[in-house]
Amino acid sequence: MSHVRKSFVVPGQPAGRRNLVRLLSLLFLLALDGPAARADWPEFRGPRGDGHVSAPGDTKPVGLPLHWSETNNLKWKTEIPHRGWSTPVVMGGQVWLTTATQDGHDFFAIGVDAESGKILFNEKVFHSDNPESLGNGASMNCYATPSPVIEPGRVYVHFGSFGTACLDTVTGKVLWKRNDLPCRHYRGPSSSLVLFENLLILTMDGVDLQYHVALDKQTGQTVWKTNRSVAWNDENVPGQMAKDGDLRKAHSTPLIVTAIGTPQMFSAGAKAAYSYDPRTGRELWKVQYPDWSVAPRPLYNQGLVYFVTGLTKKELWAVRPDGQGDVTDTHVAWKLATHVGKYASPILVHGLIYTAAEESFVTCLEAATGKVVWTERIGGKYAASPVYADGRLYFFDQQGTTTVLKPGRTCEPLATNTLASGFMASPAVSGKAFFLRTKTHLNRVESVGSESK
Repeated sequence: MSHVRKSFVVPGQPAGRRNLVRLLSLLFLLALDGPAARADWPEFRGPRGDGHVSAPGDTKPVGLPLHWSETNNLKWKTEIPHRGWSTPVVMGGQVWLTTATQDGHDFFAIGVDAESGKILFNEKVFHSDNPESLGNGASMNCYATPSPVIEPGRVYVHFGSFGTACLDTVTGKVLWKRNDLPCRHYRGPSSSLVLFENLLILTMDGVDLQYHVALDKQTGQTVWKTNRSVAWNDENVPGQMAKDGDLRKAHSTPLIVTAIGTPQMFSAGAKAAYSYDPRTGRELWKVQYPDWSVAPRPLYNQGLVYFVTGLTKKELWAVRPDGQGDVTDTHVAWKLATHVGKYASPILVHGLIYTAAEESFVTCLEAATGKVVWTERIGGKYAASPVYADGRLYFFDQQGTTTVLKPGRTCEPLATNTLASGFMASPAVSGKAFFLRTKTHLNRVESVGSESK
């Protein structure tokens, strides 16, 4: 390990340092069309939102480490103030993440130098005088769970109804902000941001309101807004929601892909999953199910979109995306109802889906048929989503252990690695390095010398 850094604050940078940072950032932007572009991790679950480090067809080895610990293959370790479960995003030699005070009064965007681990920016972007308590959701959620998204020169941070902001990555200056989008999250916001063309798309699935809203990414102005269309049928008495509205809430992040020749935004909400036109917000189709509080992000592969349906009766559904209207009875290809992860998003490799459940099980199943290939107890409880690179699957548990498996029709463990304090945030990758956020620190993990296998 080259060094362990514990640093917090950088409020006023000298002019010389600001100019140097600006120059380095500009040089990086000029190189974006070259090999450096494939090293970015711009959003939750990576460049395509599916947990894969390399693009389809890219067989060049990434070079991520197989083994690490607090004393091995750890380049730096930086303490992050306050609390946040958001995934780090990486671009231009910077790592950005969000954090908030545990009482929910103050919300921050933090920029870290990817090479040294030094905190470059620690910007308070929002304040709340009277934030709603997380209640019994505090063990699995916090006030800074939604992940940022980043593009050249700009990073976008989101704290649900507490606020959304755009910052200049060179100066740390807030370019615009919004805190007028209502939603009672009831145990905290979770859904992450999505960028599409000129739009920044937010998901607001609370107990009172459930909608998507698209903002102009340059100005922050609203372009479209679409409400969830499912019938709730959850009132114990007229005007009184069951379980204080819990049955209307969700935490998932949409996935935008080209399916059936057109862009579709797949979004899992309470009691239904949807496809929308991301340019207009128009609902294309939906499938209905009985569950709620869904967290995993959808997947898409070879004409099927995969949704986890919720928290309590969780199932994994495969749906054909070529329908219109309510396609519940016509377009569901298969369902899986056992050992489905309720927090960690599934991952698909070579025609097989892997899902990590909270009770330490990993299940492998055929993507085309839903047939279970194997289910094995590997240990741990999982909130962070896995990644795939170099022929390896990496699973990060809440206690800080990473279990590495070889994908295939048998469960083949390759390694276990441990960092202190545990994983709630999903990993990020840039170049040959993991950027792993534990409950207290941001860690850069990469192979040192010959310790690459």
